[in-house]
Amino acid sequence: MTLERTYSEIPFDIVDEVVLVDDNSRDDTVQVGEQLGIRHIIRHEKNKGYGGNQKSCYAKALQLDADIVIMLHPDYQYTPKLIHAMASIIAMDVYQVVLASRILGKGALKGGMPMYKYIANRFLTLFENIMIGQKLSEYHTGYRAFSAEVLRSIDFSHNSDDFVFDNEMISQVFMNGYDIAEVTCPTKYFEEASSINFSRSMKYGRGVLRVSLIHRLHKWGWIKSDLYRKNA
Repeated sequence: MTLERTYSEIPFDIVDEVVLVDDNSRDDTVQVGEQLGIRHIIRHEKNKGYGGNQKSCYAKALQLDADIVIMLHPDYQYTPKLIHAMASIIAMDVYQVVLASRILGKGALKGGMPMYKYIANRFLTLFENIMIGQKLSEYHTGYRAFSAEVLRSIDFSHNSDDFVFDNEMISQVFMNGYDIAEVTCPTKYFEEASSINFSRSMKYGRGVLRVSLIHRLHKWGWIKSDLYRKNA
């Protein structure tokens, strides 16, 4: 199972706690997590979606007084071996947010990313960079590291429960004045790796365009979006 492979490569010389969220799946994720000795397992009684899953993860991590929180998918699409590099950037107070980019270098296509997803990734990233005023290589990686300071400064609890949650968080991070670092990340596309289908990808793409436009209009002061409300 991919969870076991992912967990086995986590560098526990610097990782103190692991939080596993089972989003009402039909597999044996919880049982495998318990066998691996994961102490913090959250099981949703009903499926809350990709964004809803992350909300539970981040809330629990902050409850555990984490200093650095790294989101890593348990499907082994991203290598845990980058945790050292990503965490050190934050620990050394160089950046407060780090993304593992599949686009830097040739990791995406080499790892088997479908061509239509690669093209969509490049188009959406270009649009987002123009609207948000940044120069990220991609906004769509599922491998991210945050300082606790950043997670406490944004109100992610009201974000979408769907896949666009990721883009809303990046928009919030930039709106709060933080910069984002990127590290090159190889990726793997295979049968067991999670991936959304074409129709879900189209819905996600529309959501990305919407978030980018909201960011620009809010920045200009033309609208006031609740997306950028401050945590109390």
